[in-house]
Amino acid sequence: MDVNNAETAPSLPYQEPAIVTILVQSSFLLLLNAVNAVLDRLVYCGLLGQVLIGITWGTPGAKWLSSEVEEVIVQLGYLGLILLVYEGGLSTSFRSLKANLALSFAVAFTGIGVPIALSYTLQPLLGATAIQAFAAGAALCSTSLGTTFTVLASSGLSSTRLGVVLTSAAMMDDVVGLVMVQVISNLGGGDINAVTIVRPVLVSVAFAFIVPLICRFVVKPLTVLLNRYRKTRPKVWISKLLCLRQSPLVIHTGLLLGLVTGARYASTSNLFAAYIAGAVISWWDSEVPHPVKPLEEQMDTKKEKDSLREHNADQHAAPREAGTTPAEDVIEPTTEQNSAEECDAHGTSKKESVIEEETSGAAIYERYYQQTASRILQPLFFASIGFSIPITHMFQGSIVWRGIVYTILMTFGKLVCGLWLVRVSRAPTRDALAKLLVNFRLPFMPHLWGKKESSTGQLRAQREIPSTAGSNESPQTSPAAKPFSLHPPLILACAMTARGEIGFLISSVAESNGVFLSGTPAPGVESDIFLIVTWAIVLCTILGPIGVGLLVRRVKGLEKKKNGEQEGSGRDVLGVWGVE
Repeated sequence: MDVNNAETAPSLPYQEPAIVTILVQSSFLLLLNAVNAVLDRLVYCGLLGQVLIGITWGTPGAKWLSSEVEEVIVQLGYLGLILLVYEGGLSTSFRSLKANLALSFAVAFTGIGVPIALSYTLQPLLGATAIQAFAAGAALCSTSLGTTFTVLASSGLSSTRLGVVLTSAAMMDDVVGLVMVQVISNLGGGDINAVTIVRPVLVSVAFAFIVPLICRFVVKPLTVLLNRYRKTRPKVWISKLLCLRQSPLVIHTGLLLGLVTGARYASTSNLFAAYIAGAVISWWDSEVPHPVKPLEEQMDTKKEKDSLREHNADQHAAPREAGTTPAEDVIEPTTEQNSAEECDAHGTSKKESVIEEETSGAAIYERYYQQTASRILQPLFFASIGFSIPITHMFQGSIVWRGIVYTILMTFGKLVCGLWLVRVSRAPTRDALAKLLVNFRLPFMPHLWGKKESSTGQLRAQREIPSTAGSNESPQTSPAAKPFSLHPPLILACAMTARGEIGFLISSVAESNGVFLSGTPAPGVESDIFLIVTWAIVLCTILGPIGVGLLVRRVKGLEKKKNGEQEGSGRDVLGVWGVE
């Protein structure tokens, strides 16, 4: 149908898709999930396979998907990204976030400042201007939220202290990156003023501080008042309404959509708003008091249940062998009883766990969103990243080597973030160097890739013998030295290395607004700076998850070995950073 006719048509005529379209799109969806499952099992980075499939099926590769289909995939994939970030907010511990906020800020500031500073090497490397170098650094200062949350979820580190620091630091990086989008979008026309920079910054700060204040001084007192009302009037309609399983779904979804919409109209990051929505729900589940059923009603309910069990036992009092329990004796509670148990689940700790499993933010997400998001929407998002990679224009000799050099610099710019997690177990003394050699555990390559460390262990044992010589304390009373573990800093550094969707967005905005262009470019030809920045984004997005996956695989192996040899005793492999 002609485009003009389609716009004026009263409806869209239904047409059966061609068999080629069915085969291409079905193979696309199936392979996205199959490759993800295989790579997640091997190295915890199945998203890279999804990016490669996006390159192959999309415009950069075979062009099996039409441009209209790619646009729909990009839109649906962004919904998956919003849900992915929202899920990360749901898994955030509010207490851990507050306790590690300063450390997260330090990690984020390092991950922003160092890449931007190193990007000014493009001036002698490419003859770039200061504004072009700044735009390139802005694209490389971000951290891929989709990659971060996916890697943490597949590795099981989301709820650990390491995961909290990583997610909050990555969120800060992306908020700054998305503020950069607003700035860079005006750089091409030279329209730079205070409002361009200050407005997105102030709006982001407002979301970060005003929403928690509203929760603390408005939502929590209102919830307490509502709980008192429900306690004195348990039969009112609002109590029955809030006991429905669908009520939290409506409330959580409304909060998510409201914050995302408000953030977009206020010119700040809607991904940041999605994370705040998840964190607010997690806070409400864990920090806000919930109604408790009166003790008399609890006792009455218990008596009714005991009476029902006795009545059921009398009806099925047929002789049977001792120690057996026939299936007929098992009472299946009715729907009304289930609703009552769910509604009054705050009376005891056991019942509280039931209500948390049924109506908490994580439970609602798992029940209503998990399958669709993880099997369809999120794979489409990572495939849409592959659509944005101009793979056919990147393999020019001068572009490749400069892109690799710039990638090395940008990788180093994020790897230094891991230094904030390196902890010295003892105060420095005159024997600091000797103790450092004893305590410091370098992940030598044979050790890192899972081979046995017999020689390394013997060498460490030989080093530990002189360290106790001359000491007046016995080995039993002397405190054991706590060795370094470089796994948490390396995991953090590699996870921060992946740039992903925000990096592509910033570089694309800079290219389309003429920031990267010098002179009058030929139509359809990308600038050299854009291709070099794309090289850095692609390679960092590939190397980061692979590094995290290999490190997590190593940590899992060490934990399995420790649990097998010591039956679960001893320090955690990740130390304090593995605490949930």
